[in-house]
Amino acid sequence: MTSSYFSLREAVEQGRTTFTAAVEEFLSRIEEKNQRLNALLEVYAEEALYAAHYWDKQQLQGEKLPPLAGLVYVHKDNIAVANHRLSAASRILEGYVSPFDATAVERLRAAGAICIGRANCDEFAMGSSNENSAYGPVQHPTLEGHVPGGSSGGSAAAVAAGFCHVALGSDTGGSIRQPAAFCNLYGLKPTYGRVSRYGLIAYASSFDQIGPISATLEDLIATYEVIAGFDPRDATTTDLPVEPFKRELPPPQRWAFLVPEGLHPETLSAFEKLQNALCQAGFHITSIEFPYWDYLIPTYYILTTAEASSNLARYDGVRYGYRTQIASTMDQLYARSRSEGFGREVKRRILLGTFVLSAGYYEAYYTQAQKVRRLLYDYTESLLQEHEVIAMPTSATPPFKLGEKVKDPIQMYLSDLLTVYANLTGHPALQIPLGNYIGLQLMGPLFTENRLFAAGYVLASLPL
Repeated sequence: MTSSYFSLREAVEQGRTTFTAAVEEFLSRIEEKNQRLNALLEVYAEEALYAAHYWDKQQLQGEKLPPLAGLVYVHKDNIAVANHRLSAASRILEGYVSPFDATAVERLRAAGAICIGRANCDEFAMGSSNENSAYGPVQHPTLEGHVPGGSSGGSAAAVAAGFCHVALGSDTGGSIRQPAAFCNLYGLKPTYGRVSRYGLIAYASSFDQIGPISATLEDLIATYEVIAGFDPRDATTTDLPVEPFKRELPPPQRWAFLVPEGLHPETLSAFEKLQNALCQAGFHITSIEFPYWDYLIPTYYILTTAEASSNLARYDGVRYGYRTQIASTMDQLYARSRSEGFGREVKRRILLGTFVLSAGYYEAYYTQAQKVRRLLYDYTESLLQEHEVIAMPTSATPPFKLGEKVKDPIQMYLSDLLTVYANLTGHPALQIPLGNYIGLQLMGPLFTENRLFAAGYVLASLPL
């Protein structure tokens, strides 16, 4: 069975297979591989089969099917699905069951998509390797002993292992794009405000965006068009219309390439080949000396940890989730519940965020980081006036080994260098696989996802 939803849809319409058969095959793969990969924390087998039977019945009766009927997807464990557990891969939310759907899930359900499971992730989406989950690390689906990327590592591994057509992830600083690159997949971080965050457990509210991961650009675009758009329950969403993508849309001609020093030799070689192929195809390529590489990681981690410190204050052991069994006072209840419920990396970021927001350091760190964020936005807007897209590697290296960086947080944070840029400025970014677990990411002006999709199709046609 193909991993492409639209190939499946065509086969179903021609009577060569059924949605039920597709779901059964996905479930068979999950049963065979998931114990080793640890990509899914929960499988919704009964619900998925029921939905597939329903759409098969509608098809046989000649009813018009909704746009994504029978598309099978998984959701990251920080995106709410009604009547299912939601833990953000943390002990602090142990046993919590969501009473409602996230807007993205609600819209996919209305479009006929079938949710087959809940994907593992780094705890509260904090990590770049999916080794920070309270439920154990996710294994790379094809590179044994290597990480699948993070924090949406379970989502990416599920698609790459053939558990689903599409996965929903969240991207705060590259958490969709980096694992998509490590697993040879497409991944989209939409423009900030394009997709509702309602039902997404917050890490850093001014950075987080829900987006799709898929093996094909066509499936990714179709999913994005369903989940995007204004939501009155999320005040940060825009009411700009979501224009359907058309294949005849002319691709961008002027590309700005940002390629930092220190790239892995395989990544550097892939980018040199890519630039040569684009030049030979008649595109105008300009190499840009980006002046702010050294500011990206410090700015990102100051601002996101500050927001995380505030967002995670609500997990106190009182109203829901994990509660310590050893407490004689309210202060002890708070302190012990949080100390026992949160993992090491989450506690590290809460402490850092609390520090940069403290009275003595707010101006020196948080305020300065906000100024740098504005500087980056203005620079990017200026660059995109001269060039139609910005191109850069998604990761400086191919997938690294499990355990290689987890004990050195600085090295782990530096692995986000190339992806945090788009989250700091809010611009859309599309990860495109180049093969050999190397990815290209394209950034464009705000709300120009369609321009990135057109560029993606161009790259797919080049002899790389």
